[in-house]
Amino acid sequence: MLALGLSVTFAAAPGAQRGAAPAAQLTSTPTPPGTPAVEQMKKEAGAEVEELKQLSQQMVDEVFSFAEPGFQEFETARYLTGILEQNGFTIERGYAGIPTAWVATWGSGKPVIAIGSDVDDIPQASQKPGVAYRDPLVAGAPGHGEGHNSGVPMNIAAALAAKKIMERGHLSGTLKLWPGVAEELLGTKAYYVRAGLFKDVDICLFAHVGTDLSVHWGGGVGSGLVSVQYTFTGESAHAAGAPWRGRSALDAAELMDMGWNARREHLRLQQRSHDVIINGGDQPNVVPPVATSWYYFREIDYPHIKELWDIGNTMAKAAAMMTGTEVTWKLVGSAWPQHQNKTIAETMYSNIRKVGLPAWDEKDLALAKAVQRELKQPEQGLATEIGPLTGGLDESQNMGGFSDDIGDVSWNVPTATLMYPSNIPGLPGHNWVNAIAMATPLAHKGVVAGAKVQAMTIIDFVTRPELVKAAWDYFNNVQTKNQKYVPFIGPDDKPAIDMNKEMMDRFRPEMKKYYYDPAKFPTYLDQLGITYPTLRTPAAPAPQP
Repeated sequence: MLALGLSVTFAAAPGAQRGAAPAAQLTSTPTPPGTPAVEQMKKEAGAEVEELKQLSQQMVDEVFSFAEPGFQEFETARYLTGILEQNGFTIERGYAGIPTAWVATWGSGKPVIAIGSDVDDIPQASQKPGVAYRDPLVAGAPGHGEGHNSGVPMNIAAALAAKKIMERGHLSGTLKLWPGVAEELLGTKAYYVRAGLFKDVDICLFAHVGTDLSVHWGGGVGSGLVSVQYTFTGESAHAAGAPWRGRSALDAAELMDMGWNARREHLRLQQRSHDVIINGGDQPNVVPPVATSWYYFREIDYPHIKELWDIGNTMAKAAAMMTGTEVTWKLVGSAWPQHQNKTIAETMYSNIRKVGLPAWDEKDLALAKAVQRELKQPEQGLATEIGPLTGGLDESQNMGGFSDDIGDVSWNVPTATLMYPSNIPGLPGHNWVNAIAMATPLAHKGVVAGAKVQAMTIIDFVTRPELVKAAWDYFNNVQTKNQKYVPFIGPDDKPAIDMNKEMMDRFRPEMKKYYYDPAKFPTYLDQLGITYPTLRTPAAPAPQP
């Protein structure tokens, strides 16, 4: 719905695939500058971030080296909370019953500003940084193939800079830093909401790694989802000697999969759904007595997500009936569709324009183009221009896509997501290639730029109560006027905190050998002995499938 009296433009929404049809969005203008005193404080905040460049680089590299997937971010949590504690923040660990979750608080009074980003990584994405072809640190191990090693370090640099300005100016305000644990599983933010993390928060500033410096407002492009595991239980038997005495749970899982794929043709174009069978039996000569399928049901609004989930439950029950098995299911993750706050986005965007993109050098561009060439993508290099501020996407233009459980937060408190330029354009996402840049000067420069924007935006909301009021006016009278938040999780649902444990038990002993030691090496590249950038030569190994 086009409203608010703003002009229409055609712009690719953040996260949209290259070459996709443009979607009609509204342009809007950045928040006007504050008083000279406020603008001076923001300038000083940016200078403080610049002073923290080395710490920022060390944090980015350290978290990259830990390479921990969802719910297993123990080293990451220990390290980051230690830095915050050393700098005067009070730490609440094990938040919402999640061992690797924490909340770090400093300051007092209003406004209360929550500052978050994700910390988990991707299975089988281990990769040497700065090497423009497949070269894992530990074969088969997880790695930061999304770039989540950079967001919380960026926020810490921003918060430390803003804290110094607030102390110097005796400014009222409370900063609450928190990590997006298990974001790739959509596993925690709804539980944060349920536990009350955002109950007294006035503004939430989120951040996610990207390839440019940008923000948008409104619904944007993307989906919400529920993540559901279906477990079928049958009866084992000798698969050759007495197969008629067995009831195959694997048959049920496969029948559900076939049924869903047939139904897919008759679902809305906006839906995205996918599954894996995570337990298909033990060995071929034993009829599988237990099998588990794991589904993501994605849609662009709450009613349609719930409808997909209901269809999935029906198919699971039908598959169990066909095979004489029983089925149970559990919710292991969920995410509401995101809605970004217009006032926060406009304020962030004004600071994006002040900060500007990093000054890329020849080495950064060489790495980017080599990776793009490796993937047979256009060799476009890196972002060089700040795009327009857009938002207000017509819902009919949203064909679905990625999800992030920051959506749950965005329906409980005014929220906007800063995208900062620490990765390379044209990559597939959730892949080892997305890890190549994430502990290199390219990532470090993007984090510094993002931290300056975040720190300046904190100062804006601390010093200008009219902006907080305007953000809530949009939240109450536009965003939630006709749509209220109903969580997908129920009162008895619990976070799936044991997920990925077996993986890390297997790989962590070898991965520990590659943990970064900033006391001995200025950068992780130095520790690994990697020349930046390392490009393909005729002798270099071919990329693995």
